[in-house]
Order: sequence, then C-alpha cells, then structure tokens
Amino acid sequence: MTYTKALILSFIVTIISFTAHAQESSSIPNSEKAKDTTGIQNSENKRTTWQMIKYDGASIFGGVKHAYTRPFTWKEKDWATFGILIAGSTALLGLDDPAKEYFANQEKDIPDGIKEVAFRFGKPLINYGLTTSVYALGLITKNKKIRKTGVLLIASATAGGLLQTAAKTFVGRARPLTGEGNLSFRFYSGGDAAYHSFPSGHTILSVTTAYAIGKQFKNPFLKGGIYAIGLLSPVSRLWSEAHWLTDVALGSALSIIIVESIDNYLTKDRGYAYANKHKIKWNLRVGANQIGVVGRF
Repeated sequence: MTYTKALILSFIVTIISFTAHAQESSSIPNSEKAKDTTGIQNSENKRTTWQMIKYDGASIFGGVKHAYTRPFTWKEKDWATFGILIAGSTALLGLDDPAKEYFANQEKDIPDGIKEVAFRFGKPLINYGLTTSVYALGLITKNKKIRKTGVLLIASATAGGLLQTAAKTFVGRARPLTGEGNLSFRFYSGGDAAYHSFPSGHTILSVTTAYAIGKQFKNPFLKGGIYAIGLLSPVSRLWSEAHWLTDVALGSALSIIIVESIDNYLTKDRGYAYANKHKIKWNLRVGANQIGVVGRF
C-alpha cells in the first residue's frame, strides 16, 4: 500500500466514524433533545452557519489562550504533577542513547509505505487538512459533537504548534543525527534545523490529533487503533534519528495536557457539552479489498 492510499484510508475511516456519530445524534427524538440542559443547546439551534463559525473561531482563540494561561491558576496538586512530569523526563535522559541505537537499527526493516505515512501524518499540511475536514463535517451536518471535536482539534493543534515552534528555537537542542549527544544545546538557534530537536513537532501534531479524536469514542479497540496511528509519527522520528526519546516523550505528554485543558475549557466555559442519549457499538469490518468501521445504534 502506498502512503497516498494509506493517508486516504485514514481520512475515510475518520469520516465514517464521525458520520456514524452524526447519524446517532439525528436519531434522537426532538422531545429528548429539548431536555438537554448543556447551556447553549437552544441558542445554537437558532444560529446561522456564519454565527456558528464566529462562535467557534472565538472558542478556538479562547482555547489557545486558556492552554497558555492555565499554569497561572495551578494549585499545589497541579504543580506536583508537573514536577513528576519533569522528573520522569529527566530520568529518561539515560535512555536517549540506547533508544537511538535501537530504533536506528530497526529503520531498515520498516516498509517504505509506513515510513511515508508516519512522516506525513505529523506534517502541518496533512494534519490541518484532517482537522479542518472534521470541523467542516460538523458544520455541514450541524452535528454539535463533531463540530466541537473539530474546534478541539484546531485549537489544540494551534496551541501545540506555536509552543513547539518557539521551544525549538529557544532550547536549540542538537538532533541525534548531528552526533553531538543529547546534552548539546545552542540556545536561540534561529533557522538551524539541526538544533531544533526539542520538542518533536511531528509528535505534538500527531498525538494531539489522535488523542483528541480518540477521546470521542468509548470502544477500546477503536480508541486503541486511533492512538496507534497517532504513535506512528513519534516512533518514526526515533528511527530516522531526527529526535531523542525525551523529545518524543515530553512532546506526547504536552499534547495530552493541551488537549485535556482545552477540552475542559470548551465544555465548561463555552458550552460544548452534549449528552449522548444512545450508545454506539463499533465494529471493524475487513474483507476483500475493503476496510471500514461500522457503528450500530
């Protein structure tokens, strides 16, 4: 399978999954929808498409702002968790070199198609194509849950993307392929890509996308499959010697923290909380020349 076909397949599976959610929402009787008390239910029903776009745009901006300002409101428990995260990342420094050698040795055995998919899934062009597609689907179908997921994806990817861009330049960590070691830094490295190892941008975008989408499903197999796709890109950065293990690990942790923070903001402060009246049972169907996800409700 070429990387183009694999990318198209991932788009199709995502759209099928969210379309099933749209069908689930539309199957709820109006009498039950009227019982929804999640803040903006009634007002949203009266909004035009343009009004929804403006509201969602403000929510995206607010979500990014919330992610960046959240540390100023942290309590002792939050700082303790942050301390554990930093301590854990520091402890991983000793594994950077062994991990580099191990994954570099596996690179020759990885199929070219997987390499391409893993590399491109973490690229901004592909990533934002997927996130905007999800949002557009929610907007067109007027399905609130899909629309909220699109807002979450865009806000989280934006917050993570801006953070990793600034951190790369400020920290200036040498990539493994430079041969300088995992403790070599050139602070304020500017445009020197060889010293843009920390954090992994591919990791932040791919994990952010997979985690935000995976949160929408309860089926452990479907959730696990989505997370597995999201991990392809981080692992690919290890076998290509573009990043250290700590770059990928901390990038993944930051992605999860950002998604959780923005999701909480959208639910509590912006009214993107919607009750599911029905549950969907997900099944993966594989047959001759076809693969798909079917939702039964």
